[in-house]
Amino acid sequence: MKRLSSWTLLALALGLALPAGIAASGQEAPPPAAIFFQPDFADWKAILPPPPAADSIAALADLETVLQVQAVRTPADAAWAKLIVKDDYFADYGDVIGPWFEEKNLPVIADFLRQIKADTQAVNWRVKDLYSRRRPPVVEPAVQPCVELPKSNSYPSGHSLRAFVMAAVLGDIFPERQAELEARAHRVAWGRILGGVHFPTDVAGSRLVAEMIVAQLRKSREYRAAVEQCRAEAVPFRLKQAA
Repeated sequence: MKRLSSWTLLALALGLALPAGIAASGQEAPPPAAIFFQPDFADWKAILPPPPAADSIAALADLETVLQVQAVRTPADAAWAKLIVKDDYFADYGDVIGPWFEEKNLPVIADFLRQIKADTQAVNWRVKDLYSRRRPPVVEPAVQPCVELPKSNSYPSGHSLRAFVMAAVLGDIFPERQAELEARAHRVAWGRILGGVHFPTDVAGSRLVAEMIVAQLRKSREYRAAVEQCRAEAVPFRLKQAA
């Protein structure tokens, strides 16, 4: 039988759903219900204002920003935009936390982040359905994305939402890195504009949603217990790094 991860054992002890793709038997299972929050825990339409109306001054400014960014986009900018598409939090935040911050070293943290991503993604689909905003290249053919153009609505940005949530969650595990993690999340979000697939206000909307998610997470007993287990897993690596 496949050995259960520490996070799986914690989930079972707390009576929680298991992380995506894991069953008590160690076999593949359907994605679970949310663990830390339900996607409808908030009135999202009351919290998230609509994006700028088409042809409004704000919408034109949004588009002009994307075009100007494209005009000065460097190969390094394009490489960053392509990297963050992967949603690999170990790659996106590893150089902030330390070279030891790798999935193979931290199975508990890896499972925890996967569940946070799953819960956050459920909210992402809810809020994207609120407003049918077209993406920059669809609005203006002069916008040439350097990454694949998703088929989903543009507002708000899902990658940015997940980046802001993950930065806050990792900041709870590694509080001494909180400011750096938040700065990195902003860079991840900007990468979606660099890539030509989001407007700046898509990113701003994501941050509003992320703030609500993080506040909800921090109310959760299960979340706080999981954070403590993640901190414990990281202790040997942090001690070694400090030595």
